[in-house]
Amino acid sequence: MNSELEFSWNQTKESADRIFAQNTGKYLSDLETKVLQGSWEGKSYDEIAKTYGYSAEYLNKDVGNKLWHKLSEALGERITKKNFKEALRRAYEAEPSQSLSANPPSPTLPTGANLQFPEGSVALDSPFYIERSSIDSLCEETVVKPGSLIRIKAPEMMGKTSLMNRILARAVRENYHAVYLDLSAADRGILTNLDKFLRWMCLMVSRQLKLENKLNEYWDTDILGSNDNCTVYFEEYLLAEIATPLVLGLDEVDRIFPYTEVVEDFLGMLRSWHEKAKISDIWKNLRLVMAHSTEVYIPLDMNQSPFNAGVPVELQEFDSQQIHDLAGVHGLDWGDGQLQELISAIGGHPYLVRLAMYEVSCGKISLNQLLENAASESGIYSNHLRKHLEILQQNPELALALKKVVNSAEPVELDSMQIYKLHSMGIVRRQNNYVMPRCNLYREYFCRVLG
Repeated sequence: MNSELEFSWNQTKESADRIFAQNTGKYLSDLETKVLQGSWEGKSYDEIAKTYGYSAEYLNKDVGNKLWHKLSEALGERITKKNFKEALRRAYEAEPSQSLSANPPSPTLPTGANLQFPEGSVALDSPFYIERSSIDSLCEETVVKPGSLIRIKAPEMMGKTSLMNRILARAVRENYHAVYLDLSAADRGILTNLDKFLRWMCLMVSRQLKLENKLNEYWDTDILGSNDNCTVYFEEYLLAEIATPLVLGLDEVDRIFPYTEVVEDFLGMLRSWHEKAKISDIWKNLRLVMAHSTEVYIPLDMNQSPFNAGVPVELQEFDSQQIHDLAGVHGLDWGDGQLQELISAIGGHPYLVRLAMYEVSCGKISLNQLLENAASESGIYSNHLRKHLEILQQNPELALALKKVVNSAEPVELDSMQIYKLHSMGIVRRQNNYVMPRCNLYREYFCRVLG
């Protein structure tokens, strides 16, 4: 019998997973696994796309090509969709081992000084980025569509900026222009004045596009309002001067939410740009990516708000498999019991999980010590917890609401605004009209400090 036919799908996946783990510090992503399995079954990209709901072009160019390239680099030979089975069979037979599902190998990973402290966004080439396969794929597929709008929402430090950077990187791979603006970097004096804010945005975009500043030439302060001037600047100058689409990433958008004199007009303008793309070729070349921790709570007309348009993306906590993968990237050989102890204490919040793994990987503390002191002032999460406490101290009614939640063994019913604010902070889970602490860390800490 042909040896290739005897090489099962499970063996194929095991061989590929081992190669990826040893060479990249990661296992196959969900989508890479789907492409590999479909290819193993002899399916075309069109057939795989129909099965899983993706475009064939995306699976071919962005997933398949990269998959074969990674395998080629790892195996030192040219791997294609046609010859990968035989190559993986040879690799499998050259290094027989137990099933990966039972005892996955620890990837060869950076340790000590090379470990990355979890602060800010995760670099594009970092092994510490854990892909949320369905979300990452959806965003990368959406950004190449004319006039698209992607809205990323999650509490702080959940990975919004890291995801946005990967969306913009996809745009660059398509030879688009990609511009990233962090609204938290703008001075308060700019954010409180609509005209200054829009001129600031236009100037920052033109600089990143390496275009001359022509604000004075296009800004008509006698007749047009600020929104109209900004729209004209984009339509007649910025978009007209570039030959390929522009992807504009707006991060920390909630920085402007407190300033009602700015936020209503600005968000209304963004919505109008998105609508223009449905009928105007020039505006089809603008794709918007917005990231924010909360939603604006001011009365916006349904037809003016960008928050009910485009593709909504709400980042969730890591699941147990993603946490397991992240432990492997940190070189931690934790069993299911240890992983469950960590999850019980801090849930799957990416920052909390990564900080724990960083501290243990560096040898600063054991997992047991970390968990014993997690909610204390001397624990590794003290700064993170105090930041939340400061917000609550500025809002006594919200602090009282949380006090009820953490002191109750059952989910607590709160009014909709309290649920909204506490959930936006990331410290509670929602259950219909009820909430409970997001994890034991928050329950223990706020039980103590709120009395």
